[in-house]
This record gives sequence, structure tokens and C-alpha cells, in this order.
Amino acid sequence: MSKEEQPAASVEDDLPEQLRIRREKRAGLIERGVEPYPVSVARTASLAEIRAKYASLETDSTTGDIQSLTGRIIFKRDTGKLCFATLREGDGTELQAMLSLDKVGQETLDSWKSDIDLGDIVSVSGEIITSKRGELSILANSYAIAAKSLRPLPNDHKPMSEETRVRMRYVDLIVRDEARANARLRPAVMRSLRETFHQQNFVEVETPMLQVMHGGAAARPFKSFSNAYDMDLYLRIAPELFLKRCVVGGIERVFEINRNFRNEGADSSHSPEFAMIESYQAYGDWRSIADLTRTLVQNAALAIAGSHVVTHHDGRKADLGGKWREISLYDAITEGVGESVTALTPLEDLKKIATKLGMKIDPKWITGKLAEEIFEHVAKDQLIAPTFVMGFPIDTSPLVRAHRELPGVAEKWDLYVDGFELATGYSELIDPVIQRDRLVEQATLGAKGDLEAMQVDEDFLRAMEFAMPPTGGMGMGVDRLLMALTGLGIRETILFPLVKPEVD
Repeated sequence: MSKEEQPAASVEDDLPEQLRIRREKRAGLIERGVEPYPVSVARTASLAEIRAKYASLETDSTTGDIQSLTGRIIFKRDTGKLCFATLREGDGTELQAMLSLDKVGQETLDSWKSDIDLGDIVSVSGEIITSKRGELSILANSYAIAAKSLRPLPNDHKPMSEETRVRMRYVDLIVRDEARANARLRPAVMRSLRETFHQQNFVEVETPMLQVMHGGAAARPFKSFSNAYDMDLYLRIAPELFLKRCVVGGIERVFEINRNFRNEGADSSHSPEFAMIESYQAYGDWRSIADLTRTLVQNAALAIAGSHVVTHHDGRKADLGGKWREISLYDAITEGVGESVTALTPLEDLKKIATKLGMKIDPKWITGKLAEEIFEHVAKDQLIAPTFVMGFPIDTSPLVRAHRELPGVAEKWDLYVDGFELATGYSELIDPVIQRDRLVEQATLGAKGDLEAMQVDEDFLRAMEFAMPPTGGMGMGVDRLLMALTGLGIRETILFPLVKPEVD
């Protein structure tokens, strides 16, 4: 018999002692006519408002101000005639609650001691005072339970593991200041990004997440099926092809902050579902879009740190200010492997280099892909300060304009910070004839088993045939931007990252 099929009483008997005791308290409250989950409780002010109002109240003072305050109990100390508790609001603001025998009476004091546990949410009504130790407090006349917690909170003696923090983010937010700060950091960064775009006259749009065919990036998609349309659909891997349609239509400065889905590996800098910014600037190119990207990142740093120098969670400081370094991808490979490598270096020569480096080579890799993998192997760990890596292989950049001087190179850069790719930018390919040839090449690779290859999108090509102006384009991972600003791994920058189900 599965746990779901067991009688309720049997499941209760299997619970750990602390959970069983809390359920018994819940039942006891209901028997006495006390609602453990009322529809509302008294609340006249937030803890933050009270702290601000009485920030300079002297020690051992009274105010005559009667308030009803709410919060989660994160500390509780019961003595004979006086009980203390610390209430905490969702933003982390804390305030002491005091219950004394002469104010609430024996029955209320006893119920507080027996019924209330750490983690419970309560409403306390009484006068705002400062204690003899100078602690701003509410001296209770009465209290009411707002929500009974049936599970104990983690304690300092047994902190949550990283895996548990990710899996139970709701508890992480309750117990860790850093988790609450990280959750509030993201909207501050998003606000900054939108303000920067707005200042430069960009228009924010929304494009489809469900797409008839995947495109806009080299990535393996998630596949779905529409019952209504009786057709296969894909979760988008990038919004690029739709945003370019916008530029064709005359929305010459356009951006989207979007959710993308890539059916690939997950590690400290990759998540199957992630947030991304993409933007396109008509009459710009890879250099103008690099300037925009730097402004976006530096303004985000200012928004959260008041400076271009940000402090990571481990105390390390990272300077994101100034004009960022630029290096050539092929120069970096040449320096890293000790011999000359260019975009015209044959695949067989690259394979020999990779073998010397001890790299595992995928037989499906084309020349440019192998060059990029060699670059990652020899150079990316050295790219800690913000660095634009300029000039990528044209055969891995099917949507990018060819370099105006260097054969075999596309006008594409990747921005690296702290050893990971934060953003990528391009001079966009706008010739529909060349674009069709490039997508046909991609489809051929797909037919040969390349699961990341793009498809021939006829509607996109038709849009291009109506003429798209010269354009610079950029994509930047929002989660990775948070990584660059905080030094955290990607699962800590995403509030609820994908995790495998728990196994009993």
C-alpha cells in the first residue's frame, strides 16, 4: 500500500515527533474554538513602519501608541511571568514582542507558552515601548494566531544544505537574509535594465514562447504538442527571429526580457529554463551594441551597489567600470596553444591541436565549433575582468554578418565576466539571399544529426525580403548578469530553478 493509499490516522502515526506534536496542537486549538488559520487578523502597521517611526526612542520608554503587528516567530523565550519573542516580516524587518503576566493574564500567557512554536505567524496587539535593554518592542495586551506552522524551521545547529535551499526556497527565504536579499536584487536589476533601454528609446515587446519551429540560436529545443492545432510545437530557444521581424516592421530599437528553454545540460552556469534579454538597434553594429551592453551592465551595478564596483557574496570585489578590454578569439587561441590559428585553419589541424590538449572531440563538430571549444579550453578561465572576445567563426554564426575585413570570421563578440559568457553581440546579417543559404546549411547539419542546428524558417525569410536596415543585435542572460553582480551560481540567482523530484 502506497503512502497515498494509507488511512489518515496511519500516516499521522508515521510522522516524526515534532510534526506530530504540531498537528496535535492544531487539533487542540480547533477543539477549543480557536481558528489556527483565520481569514484575517488585526494589523495596523508593518514592523518596518514602526521601526522607522521610533528609530530614536530612548531606552525604557513608553509611547502610549497601541498597535497590532504581525510577523513570523523566529525566536521565543518563555520564563515564568514574562515571555519574549522576535517577530520577522517578509522583508526581514524584526521586532521584539513581550508578553507579561500582569498585562495578558495567566490563561493567555499559558496558551502562548503551550500553543505557539517557532515558525508560527501571529498578530500581537499592545503598546510600542523600549525595553530596559533598549530593544524596541511591542508589549502585548493580547495576541492571535495568524497561521500555525506544522513544520519546524531549520536551526543554526543544522543549517540547510545547498540542495535543500534550492528545493525548498520558501524555507530559505524565511531563514536566510542572503536569500531574501537575492530575491529583491533581481527586480532592482530588471528595473535598471528597462530604465536604460527606455532612456535610449527602445520599445519593449513580447514574442511567442510556443513556436512552430525553433531558431535564433544553436541549441536543442524542448518539443511539445498542441491538441487544439494538432501539431508539434517548440518552446523557444531565443526570440531573435521574431524581434528581427519587429525591426523589419519599423520598430527600429526593440528589446524583450524573456524566458527561454534549452534542452541541454545543467551546471553552475547553465539552466534548462532561463531569463534573457535580447535587443536590436537599427543602424547599429556589433560595436554600438557592445557600448549598449556595457551601459546596461554598469547601470545595473550602480542600481544595486551605488558603484561600478560590486561586492560578491564571498566578499570579493569586482570592478565592472571603465572601458572593457577587447581580445581576438583567434589571437587568444594562438596564444593558448602556442601556434598560429586563424579562421582558415583546416579542421584536421584543429583536431591535432585538440588531441594534444587532451580534449574529447565530438565527430559532429564543424571547423568553427572545434575552434570555439579549443578557445574555451585554453582561455575562458583567464577572462575574469569584463572582456569582449571579438571575431567568431562564420560557420557557427548563421545569423551574423561576415567580418568586413577578415575572411571566415563573423562580426560577433562574446562578453566574458568571471570566466563565463555573459552576453553575445553581432552585426546582423540582413541579406535575405545569404540568410537563406546559411539556414539551408543549418538544415543540412540537422539532417546529419546535429540536434542544435536551426531550421529553414520561410516566414522569417519572407520578412527579411521586405528589407531590414543595418542592425546590431545582442543577447544577455539575466541570471548570468546576477551571477556577475553577486558571484553566486546560477541556481542561487533563480528563485525557483528546475530540480529533480524527490525520491522517497
